Amino acid sequence: MAVTSLVLGICSLVFPFIGLGWLSCAVGIVGTILGALGRKNLEKKGMATAGMVMSIISVALGLIMWLACAACIGGIASLA
Repeated sequence: MAVTSLVLGICSLVFPFIGLGWLSCAVGIVGTILGALGRKNLEKKGMATAGMVMSIISVALGLIMWLACAACIGGIASLA
C-alpha cells in the first residue's frame, strides 16, 4: 500500500498543472487513505508517509486551482 500511495501522490501532484484539478482531488484522497494504511508496515513507513504528504498537498492544490478557475469564470461572466 505504501508504494501505491507514493505513486498516486506523484500522479496527483501533476494533475492540477494540466487542468485536471478534480481528478487530483479524487486521486489524492485515495492516496491519503492508502498512505495511512501503509504506515502500519514498519519497513515501508517512509514511503507511505511521503505518499500521504504528497497526496494531501495535491488535494489542497487541486482545490485551490478549482476555486481559482471558478473565480475567473465568475469574473468573466460579470463583465458581460
